[in-house]
Amino acid sequence: MSRAPSELAARIAVGAVLVAVALSALWLGSHAFWLLCVLMALGVLYEWAALDEASAGTKRLAQLALMVPLALLSPLAIVAPAPHVPYFLALGLIFGAALFVQGVTRRGFLAAGVVYAGLPVLALLWLRDQPRGLEFTFWTLGLVWACDIGAYFAGRTIGGARLAPAISPNKTWAGAIGGVVLASIVAALLHWRTGLPWRLTLATPVLAMLAEGGDLFESWLKRRAGVKDSGTLLPGHGGLLDRLDGLVPVAPVAAFLVMLPRLQGYWG
Repeated sequence: MSRAPSELAARIAVGAVLVAVALSALWLGSHAFWLLCVLMALGVLYEWAALDEASAGTKRLAQLALMVPLALLSPLAIVAPAPHVPYFLALGLIFGAALFVQGVTRRGFLAAGVVYAGLPVLALLWLRDQPRGLEFTFWTLGLVWACDIGAYFAGRTIGGARLAPAISPNKTWAGAIGGVVLASIVAALLHWRTGLPWRLTLATPVLAMLAEGGDLFESWLKRRAGVKDSGTLLPGHGGLLDRLDGLVPVAPVAAFLVMLPRLQGYWG
């Protein structure tokens, strides 16, 4: 788990810049947040396609297919007759884009990448568009960041038994527990300071474990492809996939939990 001081300094500096950019876009909302999410999705899909050894043309085809549902969610898009219509349409179009990519390229793994990159962005944009969207989206991002920070430093400090040595030899049980604990503390503070609903506060430890599962899944993808990092865009972190792997499974579940009272109302 040891890292050179220069590598750790680069990791902290780049991480701080990424958090600052994300928080600024989150605060501004509208075009800024949409643009950041779109760039995130296209970058993740690019790296996913690279893991599949897709050609440059095939990568662009997959990105263009994903841009169709993402463009529908642009603040410049035509206002729908009901607030949730664009999101339901975009959800269907994401799966439609995956089917299109599968049909044209015959690459099932690449088609799965369209869903992998598109769903969390759809969830984040929907969360930000809610009446308490700033708070709910910050909770979603914050628990993933806290989980990553807690796991990193607990793993470095305590070490001990490996969590999944066949997939990611550097991850430890101490790190996993540290990540869950710090994410839970962040959620508890949000509940105390902002009134974060109990269902979200209590679900945070489970979502933190889900984030760690996303991290392990991405480690498995890299092992499958025979690479150390998904990319080299972010010094000290690797690629966008390396940085966003925990957010991918968490964002859709977080959006579902926020939506749950409305669904209960519909069903009730």
